Amino acid sequence: MPIPYFPDHTLDSAPPAARRTMEAMAAKQGGRVPSAVARLATSPETLNGFLAASAAFESSTLDPLSREVVIMTMATRNACHVCVEMHAGRLVSLGAAPELITALRTPGEQPLPDERLEGVRRFTLAVLEASGAVGSDSLRDFATLGYTARNALEVVLGIGAYTVSTLANRMTGAPVGTVAA
Repeated sequence: MPIPYFPDHTLDSAPPAARRTMEAMAAKQGGRVPSAVARLATSPETLNGFLAASAAFESSTLDPLSREVVIMTMATRNACHVCVEMHAGRLVSLGAAPELITALRTPGEQPLPDERLEGVRRFTLAVLEASGAVGSDSLRDFATLGYTARNALEVVLGIGAYTVSTLANRMTGAPVGTVAA
């Protein structure tokens, strides 16, 4: 499909159920919204569902760097350049080491420089590979790094949220950047 199939919606062109979300984002970002949001507004249910799942993941008990490892693992695995760029920026704002960011941008090519975060990445990939049916070895290895059963389920939440985001961004051809709301 040509990209115009998923237009960069404005507050005037977006379906009514997406406008409140876009207005709130635009108010925080000087009248602009991420291009991914402008295109995702084509389906208010998908936009609002992703944002709700993402907010729930952000409020989980996983520490911020572990959450970003889950997100970047999904983004690189699904080749979502929008998420890779956005979340690489988020990692910078969290003070992540450049080596960590580089390793996360290149899936599977090098282990993460932090053993605990590498464990999150391995666990995320194990959950994906096993469609959730990870074995006791994977769970034990995850727990050995200080993660809990709650954290394991929170990884699943992150996988769900960022499956929606990465696949939708690829489908819509969303570019990195913002557009006028």
